[in-house]
Amino acid sequence: MNPKATIAIVNGIGDTVVAFRGALVRDLVARGHAVTVSTPTPLEVDPKSVARAIEDLGARCVFSPLDRTGLNPMSERRARAHYDALFREIRPDAVFVSNPKPIFYAIPAARAAGAARRVAMVTGLGYAFTGSSFKARVLRAVATRLYRGALSDATAVLFQNQDDRDELARRGALMRAPSPKIVAGSGVDLDRFAAAPMPDGPPVFLMVARLLGDKGVREFAEAARIVRAERPSWRFRLAGWIDANPAAIGREELDAWVRSGAVEYAGRLDDVRGEVAGASVFVLPSYREGTPKSVLEALATARPVITTDAIGCRETVRDGVEGLLVPPRDASALARACLRLGDDAALRAEMGARARQRAVEKFDVRLVNAAIMEALGA
Repeated sequence: MNPKATIAIVNGIGDTVVAFRGALVRDLVARGHAVTVSTPTPLEVDPKSVARAIEDLGARCVFSPLDRTGLNPMSERRARAHYDALFREIRPDAVFVSNPKPIFYAIPAARAAGAARRVAMVTGLGYAFTGSSFKARVLRAVATRLYRGALSDATAVLFQNQDDRDELARRGALMRAPSPKIVAGSGVDLDRFAAAPMPDGPPVFLMVARLLGDKGVREFAEAARIVRAERPSWRFRLAGWIDANPAAIGREELDAWVRSGAVEYAGRLDDVRGEVAGASVFVLPSYREGTPKSVLEALATARPVITTDAIGCRETVRDGVEGLLVPPRDASALARACLRLGDDAALRAEMGARARQRAVEKFDVRLVNAAIMEALGA
């Protein structure tokens, strides 16, 4: 039987493509579409395992030469050339693109190749829009110009929060773009991330993230130091990896936190479900997000969440309902929130039950994928 449509999914981080887009691939294939996934060659995991996981979902995997954080003009041209060549080969009917650089290059390439549906999902504005350095300001100006051009070539534009949409609109990047829509992040697979009972013993606080300053990793480590001075049996666990991003935490700094006893480092995890189930509270003190998938996974696991009253984060948790919101960049406030939840097991259980309910009602990946597939005409 011939496939209904040929669809390309273009991603910007090879290490996480299955976690973020696997459910979408699965749903598209189930509808009879031929799916090709283009993603950068993974840096921290075996590329063969990523390709195999995508193929097991029924799709084709093609690794791109995209350098997510580099600024070499030759590398940028190679990325655009990759998308041009790929789309000439497969002649997609529809293309779904997420992450900044893929949007900049793959959406115009999809239009040039004649793809009828070209869907761009802005998953967060990142370092260029959170940083205050001269480099960040220059990158912000360049990114705004590239967004303006690429989004004008899209047939649908999806945002994960209203603040990012307003930011790009204010900067004139949406002047020629189709009317944007808001979706609930990348969603969470509620079957894969099932509600788990609370662990016994002293409270365990978990953070899962790329190890970037902008994720609030330093605030997490400092809050751990403050709390453990009063509650030495409590544990603070950090899972993630050191990223190539300019805001990345250095290995020496990470090792110093571990040596001090403030933080336990779990390393990079291909499957975070056991770590999340073993936690009492999930923590993400990020400065800005699209909609953080790690928080959605914690909600689905029935864990209360402490996160920041910051763009993208405050959309996930209602303060005092499924968890607590604290100001970004405030380790003392984060420590007080940890003490409040750590000292009250009944409150943790109550918030955890509501967290699962919120994941079911708002962040089910099937709801998000339905919106994406509608935009793709799939």
